[in-house]
Amino acid sequence: MDVQGTVADGFEPVRDAFVDNFARRGDRGAAVTVYREGHKVVDLWGGVKDVQEDADGEPWAQDTAQVVRSVTKGIAAAVPLLLHQRGQLDLDGRVGTYWPEFKANGKERVLVRHLLSHRAGVPVLETPLAPVQAIDGFHGPRAVAAQRPVWEPGTAHGYHAQTYSWLIGELVRRVTGRTIGRWIAEEIARPLGLDLWLGLPPEQRARVGRIGPVEAPPVPAAQGPRLRPKRSVAEAYQNPDSLTRRAFGAISPAPDENDPAYLEAELPASGGVATADALARFYAALIGPLPSAGPLRSGGRLFAPATLTLARTEESAGPDEVLVIGTRFGLGYMLHGPASPLLTPGSFGHPGRGGSLAFADPESGIGFGYVTNGMQRGVTADPRPQALVRALRTALR
Repeated sequence: MDVQGTVADGFEPVRDAFVDNFARRGDRGAAVTVYREGHKVVDLWGGVKDVQEDADGEPWAQDTAQVVRSVTKGIAAAVPLLLHQRGQLDLDGRVGTYWPEFKANGKERVLVRHLLSHRAGVPVLETPLAPVQAIDGFHGPRAVAAQRPVWEPGTAHGYHAQTYSWLIGELVRRVTGRTIGRWIAEEIARPLGLDLWLGLPPEQRARVGRIGPVEAPPVPAAQGPRLRPKRSVAEAYQNPDSLTRRAFGAISPAPDENDPAYLEAELPASGGVATADALARFYAALIGPLPSAGPLRSGGRLFAPATLTLARTEESAGPDEVLVIGTRFGLGYMLHGPASPLLTPGSFGHPGRGGSLAFADPESGIGFGYVTNGMQRGVTADPRPQALVRALRTALR
């Protein structure tokens, strides 16, 4: 594999792991970027832009962008936290204060923090939305506003895989009068110079790689058997009546994520498009100032210290009603744990189902972004970014 890019002295293990991802872990086209204390120390890319092409297809370029699925949730979560930081949103306020229709059917006491920590109790829809309804900006908010919670809000947590789009997106619209994609563009992406979009402009479409499913290669016998999901997890994904299947199936049939209409929609649960550099730079900006960044509030960084604490303070932990396994969430961010290992116990970020991952580690000053076009079956701990994280941990010792 002809891997392009650079690594700073001492970060060679990350390059070795990235090359190994193509050789042994099934990557087709991918990129990884790491910032440390605001400076880029890893910037690598390789493979083909279209997952369905062979080695002679159009190569992945330095500026190739990619649908990043649930990595988008971590970008979207910054919006309500920044609105809180600016005094425009009360995290302990009731959602119905900002969005009166949401109070229907037992949701009167749902707090803003419940939406961010997956405790609102509305991970499913009684009637799934067709793809065209899911992206029209109307049917999704109306459906979650009418939905009856499947547990008493605030008493348990379960991953709001798709409904997070309409919960967070509509809340932001009610508070600001702007769509969440426009807010991100105007307040985050442009000031930081990020190739990151929630609602892809048509003129950027040619840069976006094509995603698709790929099978993980078999593990060599010398490395032992590949870990299989527990029976309860496998059964949850197979049972059409489970919260797991219903949460991931809130849009049915599954949308074509390569469809230009999907790319142009604003689905903060799953529809973001970004380069690896943009993701790493975004997380680096959450925790510290970036050299050459445009004008930012909070002394050149996105999150003030108190907001950073909110993002990574545990709000939800233990058995996840949707994912079945144990998960940990702060306000909008997955936290380091067995289900989603990050760099250190203080890291926070978000994986994307199938492979992509982005996070920050304040203690080491790391912003990390990995994107791929080959979607494997894992939800929270894909072996490809995990290999890169292990290599990064080695480089930092």
